[in-house]
Amino acid sequence: MPFLQTFRGRLLMILALMLVATLGVQYYLNLVMQQENDELRRLQSDALNAGIALGFQGLTAEKDRLLDIVNNPNQPFLDESARKRILDVIIIDNDWHVSDSLNPEYLPTFDENGELAYKMLSDLKDLPPLVDSSRLGDDLAKFPNKRTSVNEKIDDEAHAVPIDTVSGRWYVMVLLKNDRSEAAARAAQPLVVTLGVLLISSLITFWLVWRFTRPIADLSNAARQVADGHLDVRVPLTGRNDEMGRLAERFNEMTRELEKSKELEEQLQQAEKSAVVGRLGSAIAHEIRNPLNYINLTLDHLKAKYSPEDPDKKATFQKLTSQLKDEVARINQQITDFLNYSRPATANLRPIDAREVIEASLRIVEAQAEENNIKIAVIEHENIPQIMGDPEFLRSVFNNLFINAVQAMGNDGGKLTVKIEAAEDLVRFEIADTGNGIPAENLSKIFEPYFSTKETGTGLGLAIVQKIVEQHNGSIEVESTEREGTKFTVRLPLVKQ
Repeated sequence: MPFLQTFRGRLLMILALMLVATLGVQYYLNLVMQQENDELRRLQSDALNAGIALGFQGLTAEKDRLLDIVNNPNQPFLDESARKRILDVIIIDNDWHVSDSLNPEYLPTFDENGELAYKMLSDLKDLPPLVDSSRLGDDLAKFPNKRTSVNEKIDDEAHAVPIDTVSGRWYVMVLLKNDRSEAAARAAQPLVVTLGVLLISSLITFWLVWRFTRPIADLSNAARQVADGHLDVRVPLTGRNDEMGRLAERFNEMTRELEKSKELEEQLQQAEKSAVVGRLGSAIAHEIRNPLNYINLTLDHLKAKYSPEDPDKKATFQKLTSQLKDEVARINQQITDFLNYSRPATANLRPIDAREVIEASLRIVEAQAEENNIKIAVIEHENIPQIMGDPEFLRSVFNNLFINAVQAMGNDGGKLTVKIEAAEDLVRFEIADTGNGIPAENLSKIFEPYFSTKETGTGLGLAIVQKIVEQHNGSIEVESTEREGTKFTVRLPLVKQ
């Protein structure tokens, strides 16, 4: 079997694919992030350079302010990208005055004397913190936006560039927009994607583990049931062709063989039991029947020769001798049933009409049924084909079933329904009565030899019925509900065309 078709091979292949996918996605995201960071640094650098260049231009311009330069459509300093990133450009003179700015609020104004009044750098509020401020030296103390623990969490940033002029040291301070939350989100993207890949990998792994352990759990449950004696249990097959699929098939084959072995063992035990009973029955039948025949003949002789003349005594005499003859006949019938069950009998199977067998058996119970107000109904579908059977044996089957049904309904009346119908390659006979029914705990025992709920029964009637039906390659089933009735279903094969 190829390695990749085994569970281990598939698991290793899937794990390898997940590892390659994780590494590939991680590499791609890192590459994309690196490119985005490079592009962001370039844009920030371009904006800073543009702001410094604009500040230099503002220093050298004699009349134009920064706003005039920026508003000039032909100015070469700020493009669209730089305009979005530059918050302000502030020019600071050597006296720490705000000489110029893109923010009109920071520009110098005229006082009541007509002189220019400058804003001091220290008066500016809400400036973003300085970046790389260590190179400013002692001048850092003059900047109100030097980095502290208070303002270090502000997203935007400021860059101060010193310029030495003939008038002293001036500064150009460029304020840049910087969205740290966006940068943090970009930095978290690889982690989120990696976690997503790991989550998918974990789900696939859990699915593989569940798919692998489910057959093991099924096998464990089935093995437990087999240990409890339920050999008909089977492990569900899911069409797998790996080790677990082959193991499930082998387990089912094993249980089938065990079930066959158990059936063969039961049949062997039953055969041994029947053989012992048969030998015993053959040994005692002669010893019992000879005295019975003698008793029966003696009763006939007594009735004929020694019947009293007195009418009352004669009636009593006749009644007693008749009861004795009935008891002798009952014992003789029990011996006959006993021998019929124990002796191996061969059925003479031939094509017969199903309705004729039923009618012949019903004649046995018609008189008793009429006396007990029991209605008999035969329901036969059209064109019922012939069955393979032995008429004498099948009459014994239906005689037993009809007699049991009539006895179950007793003297209170009822209904005996016989239904005959063809189904596929067999004929189904349903014999249903409205009698007392069979208790649920006895349903599994009624076909066992010597099991009977009747005081005078031998318990061999239904055992003989089942034996004959099996000799005909048929089957018999029973359904019953107490105080509602019983239904026997006999299935017998059709004549093969």
